[in-house]
Amino acid sequence: MSVPVLGLGTFRLKDDVVIASVKTALELGYRAIDTAQIYENEAAIGQAIIATGIPREDLYITTKIWIENLSKDKLISSLKKSLGDLQTNYVDLTLIHWPSPNDAVSVEEFMQVLLDAKKLGLTREIGISNFTIPLMEKAIATVGAENIATNQIELSPYLQNNKVVNFAKENGIQITSYMTLAYGKALKDLVIQTIAKKYNATPAQIILAWAIEKGYSIIPSSTKRENLASNLLSVSKKLNSEDIKAIDSLECNDRLVNPEGLAPNWD
Repeated sequence: MSVPVLGLGTFRLKDDVVIASVKTALELGYRAIDTAQIYENEAAIGQAIIATGIPREDLYITTKIWIENLSKDKLISSLKKSLGDLQTNYVDLTLIHWPSPNDAVSVEEFMQVLLDAKKLGLTREIGISNFTIPLMEKAIATVGAENIATNQIELSPYLQNNKVVNFAKENGIQITSYMTLAYGKALKDLVIQTIAKKYNATPAQIILAWAIEKGYSIIPSSTKRENLASNLLSVSKKLNSEDIKAIDSLECNDRLVNPEGLAPNWD
């Protein structure tokens, strides 16, 4: 598994807020950072990373190509701009953030160009995000499953995306979970709170530990030092099979990220 188990998410964090979050996370021991072109925070993250003085080779940086940059004449130039903003010669992982709406740019086109970016050394690995099974099949047919490091998808106790997860596993593709805490909704769940008391842990730690036990990578975000530190400890929490099944039972297909005009036809 090449994608780190735990990374720092930076969605909706900008300017001084994201700089503080990244600096604190790196100080606490995080070494993976997840960003995207559409977050408009790559330059701030680059500034924060440089300020810490941590060697580039010790970090795992992920960015994502926005839909406006998917065509063969824009993708690589947009990635080079991201590298400039991040103040690095390469990123460790580049994802297609969302499939092209209405197939305006074909999966075959952008995946091939993304593979070209890898061959050029602009990114160590490539992958996808928000891809359904049919879209994953097209991506695999174009570049091979061995060249798809991960599919980053919304996944929480309330939306477990089992069809996509199982297909990815069958093809050796890692799953990265975003929105793992369901915008905080899952923290209030009585089942999770009961399990948290049993382990002397926070609800967030239990949910993140559950996702890790299931074999997923996770990228929770926070602006608070105590939450960043607490999330980091989730890696060492081990849940028994009974508690994992209890959280599994919370599945209710509660999708929170479904942008009109952008989202594919979900599995």
